[in-house]
Amino acid sequence: MTHLQAKTEQLEHKVIIVGLDNAGKTTILYQFLMNEVVHTSPTIGSNVEEIVVKNTHFLMWDIGGQESLRSSWNTYYSNTEFIILVVDSIDRERLSITKEELYRMLAHEDLRKAAVLIFANKQDMKGCMTAAEISTYLTLSSIKDHPWHIQSCCALTGEGLCQGLEWMTSRIGEQRNLLLFYLDLLT
Repeated sequence: MTHLQAKTEQLEHKVIIVGLDNAGKTTILYQFLMNEVVHTSPTIGSNVEEIVVKNTHFLMWDIGGQESLRSSWNTYYSNTEFIILVVDSIDRERLSITKEELYRMLAHEDLRKAAVLIFANKQDMKGCMTAAEISTYLTLSSIKDHPWHIQSCCALTGEGLCQGLEWMTSRIGEQRNLLLFYLDLLT
């Protein structure tokens, strides 16, 4: 492994976890960290934890989703590589608010290079919307300038969370390979 490859392996990748209040953001963060459910209360401000997946370091910022806190989300955007948007698959009434917040984020200059992972959470609940329904409602197919992926999940059991992380690590692998290719051309 070259010195440059070793450097790219050790980079920390900033992730913001956003979504409306009670979507399951903090539960997902601590499933990643401890692989167990922890009792949570509404996040005021943010929680930050480092998660390591296959030697890839993610610095994950779980940001409070209450209406009064959403206007401050942009203070966390600088240097963000990934947005994890957690959607409560039961909360049909507020899906339009989620859509507004998503497109507001995608238009922000600091997030122009960020990839988006959407977790369709609470898939264990009766009457929940499927990931396909959420994708259609959020018009994800219209997003052309950000790589994105939607993943069904259940934060309480951890089901689907690993697949989301695998998508994120594969994105980093693609970027790393492209960087190494261009560096080889220069040498």
